[in-house]
Amino acid sequence: DNARLNQIAIFAVMVYIVASRISDLLATGFQESKNRALPARDPRHTAQVDPKHERLSPAAQRSTQSTNSRVPLRSGQPKTRTVESREEEEAMLERDTIIEALRGIKDIGDEGDLVANKRIQDVEIDNGRVKVTLFLATRDKDEKCRIEDECFDVLAKTKGVLDVQIVTQGPQVVGEGDGQRPQPTSCSTPSGNPFDDQAPIPGVKNIIAVASGKGGVGKSTVCVNLALALQKRGAKVGLLDADIYGPSLHILLGVTARPTAGTTKEIAPVEQDGLRLMSLGFLTDPNIPVIWRGPIVMGVIKKFLEDVEWGELDYLMIDLPPGTGDVQLTLVQTVPLTGAIIVTTPSHIALVDAEKGLRMFEEVKAPVMGIVENMSTFVCPHCGEKTDIFDSDGGKKISSKTSAPLLGKIPLDPKVRADGDQGVPTVKSDGDSPISQAFLEIADKILAQYPVESK
Repeated sequence: DNARLNQIAIFAVMVYIVASRISDLLATGFQESKNRALPARDPRHTAQVDPKHERLSPAAQRSTQSTNSRVPLRSGQPKTRTVESREEEEAMLERDTIIEALRGIKDIGDEGDLVANKRIQDVEIDNGRVKVTLFLATRDKDEKCRIEDECFDVLAKTKGVLDVQIVTQGPQVVGEGDGQRPQPTSCSTPSGNPFDDQAPIPGVKNIIAVASGKGGVGKSTVCVNLALALQKRGAKVGLLDADIYGPSLHILLGVTARPTAGTTKEIAPVEQDGLRLMSLGFLTDPNIPVIWRGPIVMGVIKKFLEDVEWGELDYLMIDLPPGTGDVQLTLVQTVPLTGAIIVTTPSHIALVDAEKGLRMFEEVKAPVMGIVENMSTFVCPHCGEKTDIFDSDGGKKISSKTSAPLLGKIPLDPKVRADGDQGVPTVKSDGDSPISQAFLEIADKILAQYPVESK
């Protein structure tokens, strides 16, 4: 009896499974038959355009809509409209109407709106079908989707709109590549040369790295004052603080502003006194340390190089951290350097590391423009006596051992430190001082090597 009951139970389960499968097949066949009966979808709705990112509204996937809906949204055959004739609606639908409808949509990071920030590249209207092309300078997929969805929702409520298509241009979203360089895949063969992926920064004529082997030699102060000296000579200059763990650009220049969303790239740099500036110090809490591993730091450096709107510059000065690590390698592998400037003090312990930094640039085939000897001599403000606190002629010693010229010597003056602490570098605060003149002389040597168009 038990065996008999078990057989009956198994048979009942099998019947249930077969019946369920038949029901699914019937439902599928009915849906396929229904789909074949519908006219073909406009290919513009489904085409994928690379590198553009194109998508349809979530509303297009809604299975039910009122048959009296005024706007049959992006799905299947347009439904019967009862509001007014197509001719009457088209007569009212103009480009300005679409622009005004999009004006209320917040831009990336809630900074302004799409219209004010000139995100709308093109608007096409054809028989009530509206195609809007946006330039969204972000790789944040959530932000792109948020803006696209809001555009769909707003235009769907706009009188005269029968169909909506949104096309976004700009950097590819995370997961679709970095939008700048192709990533190696299992089907691609790396070149073996890490410097083959170098690419210039559009609009930037010269990229100059200011480096040192040892910390505490005044490299950042030299970089900022040298940038101001080049600007005084008529050059357009940008400053990138690549010292991720110890950014100081915001302090040396007294910057309190923050970067904003760009129009052609993700980030618009801070602008102050004609300088275009970017630093992690603009973005982080000054009291919280940055505790990041190398890959994250390398990613930040690439973003500052590739995703910042540097615009038209004669010189982009890059303040590197001390040493010869990830940041230096990422820089030389990402962009072609015009040259590197090595900053050192005359002391033996600084010279040892400075020479290592110089050799690193030679090793990676990056030109070394020269050496700046900082804190070279202290002149007593009371009696005028000169004292070589950190020894003397250190820069000359390195220059004699290498092919790098000595660009100049910067005296040791407490005013330089005080000016930097107050956010007003010496070249800006006291342009006629001996310190400023020393920086201007170095700037003249750079301009002689890499001249810019006369203003």
